[in-house]
Amino acid sequence: MPAVALAFVLVASPVYAQFASEQDRREALQHYRAGQELMSAEQFEKAAEAFQKSIDKDRLLTLAHYGLGQAYMSLRRFTSAIQAFTTCREVFRSLHGLQERDRVSVERQRDDEIRELRDTIRRLQAMQSGAQRFDLRITKVEARIQDLERQRSSNSGVFVSPPEVSLALGSAYFRNSSLEEAEREWKSAVSVNPRLGEAHNNLAALYAMTGRKAEAEAAVMAAEKAGFRVNPKLKEDIRKMITT
Repeated sequence: MPAVALAFVLVASPVYAQFASEQDRREALQHYRAGQELMSAEQFEKAAEAFQKSIDKDRLLTLAHYGLGQAYMSLRRFTSAIQAFTTCREVFRSLHGLQERDRVSVERQRDDEIRELRDTIRRLQAMQSGAQRFDLRITKVEARIQDLERQRSSNSGVFVSPPEVSLALGSAYFRNSSLEEAEREWKSAVSVNPRLGEAHNNLAALYAMTGRKAEAEAAVMAAEKAGFRVNPKLKEDIRKMITT
């Protein structure tokens, strides 16, 4: 094979297509849990460090990449959050590609992550005490479990981006003032999961900002149909918009 062609193959190969050892896997999950606890304590810089240590131990741990993106969002480092969520998606893509070669290892990886997310829900429920912010966090974790289950059921065919990752990536783009990219990601999220009310709500706000009243009204209806409580102020602002 010519040297140039070989170089292309090496660059094009999945960066994260390497399973961690059992020891590294356990340590990665320990760092991930530490990151989650630091996020709950609002120590976001330390949380980002913990998630990065988790990734260093297991580069296929999608939970750690997603957590890193969340930490960067809290730190208002939106460009870094975009990179973390984009990498999270690419890890999902790598796992999808690895299924044909090593389905058992991919399923074990997925089962570990689902188990970890369910433990996260139990911890949040113990901390809840009726606080609405915990309700929202639990809902988002449940959506991520659904994403992993959806990946399990799509063992063949074209890779589909997990909608919760697309939702998070869209929010990072939006906070970075990249409105076209935010719209693309939120549309991708609802195309896969139409009941993702937060994505519909975000689209409604974006459409309102860009003067698209009819689309904003439709997005509000979709968000409420999905059970999401749309801010009354947003609905009033959309109602007052002039149709062009």
